[in-house]
Amino acid sequence: MITGWGHTQFGKLDSIDLEQLFRDAALPAIQSAGLAPADLDGVFVGHFNGGFVPQDFTAALAGLAIPELRHTPSVRLENACATGSAAIWAALDAVQSGRMRHALVVGFEKMNTLPGPQISDILLRCSYVKEEAGEPGGFAGVFGKIAGEYFERFGDQSDAIAAIAAKNHRNGVDNPYAHMRRDLGFDFCRNASDKNPFVAGPLKRSDCSLVSDGAAALVISSERAAGASVPAVRWRSRTQVNEFLPLSLRDRTRFEGAAKAWGKGLVDAGLKLDDLDVVETHDCFTIAELLAYEAMGLAPHGQGARVILDGVTAKDGRLPVNPSGGLKSRGHPIGATGLSQHVMMAMQLTGTAQDMQIPGAQLGAVFNMGGAAVANYLSVLEAV
Repeated sequence: MITGWGHTQFGKLDSIDLEQLFRDAALPAIQSAGLAPADLDGVFVGHFNGGFVPQDFTAALAGLAIPELRHTPSVRLENACATGSAAIWAALDAVQSGRMRHALVVGFEKMNTLPGPQISDILLRCSYVKEEAGEPGGFAGVFGKIAGEYFERFGDQSDAIAAIAAKNHRNGVDNPYAHMRRDLGFDFCRNASDKNPFVAGPLKRSDCSLVSDGAAALVISSERAAGASVPAVRWRSRTQVNEFLPLSLRDRTRFEGAAKAWGKGLVDAGLKLDDLDVVETHDCFTIAELLAYEAMGLAPHGQGARVILDGVTAKDGRLPVNPSGGLKSRGHPIGATGLSQHVMMAMQLTGTAQDMQIPGAQLGAVFNMGGAAVANYLSVLEAV
């Protein structure tokens, strides 16, 4: 179960080094769990890196950031944009096996360290390099092709993806941790302009998640400590389903691996989609949220647009999606994203999300993916 959490501001954090990012997320997580660093049996670090910073072997930074962790076992996990969830899964395995009682999971990333083209090149390595290296627009180009093929098959979806962008930016205004707390409005997101140019295919700048720095952390425990200051949150189910890496082997207009993760995760949790009160999903690009609607079962294949246009996923809709602003507004520091999504959900389910709060939220799901829906992680969560 989740017994504590911490979250830094996301954004361009030039003056903050990796050790401070780690510390600023980890210490609030440890303290809210009612623990001291000496109570932790292990540390699991989610850090993609890929060349953003020269420091690899970042699991070993735990003891520098928090000296009391000097002798605590620490390991780094990486799984593209699902790096944070991979670290969570490893910690859960250690706790559920009985090998550990309390595990700290920290995800962090410093992305704003290089010029834009180099950042783009690094992110493109999360695709199948043999076929997709050199894609114009980098990873946006990959999702631009996905969007273009979907548009060709099912008609122009510009209104739908603009509505997704506008929704998430409006939600992000209420998130104190968000990289961009600005309500852009539908018209800005819908219409290309000097400030919102096309980036790849039908995707404009407003359709793309932000290049962000930041960190988030969880404490995962076998039982809640007496001194914990936050309620605990437990998993009803957790699922990972992988998919072919090359898009050439798949139908680009569907997230089939994600759909399998959603199907299995809900069955394992003993729930139906309608039982959920809130979802945090991986919207690295607006087309990804549109395809996620179909993967989770909100609409048949090719009809995801009606979900957003009918207001189903609005904050006051039948199933609010990304009330935190999602990756689109909150930001997408690769290693921190999965942790951040789980922190946002823990806050929702414990009634501590403040202006982001969905009233009465008791059951929620987090979907985090690596690559173009290649490594698909689903958590179904509830307050204890």
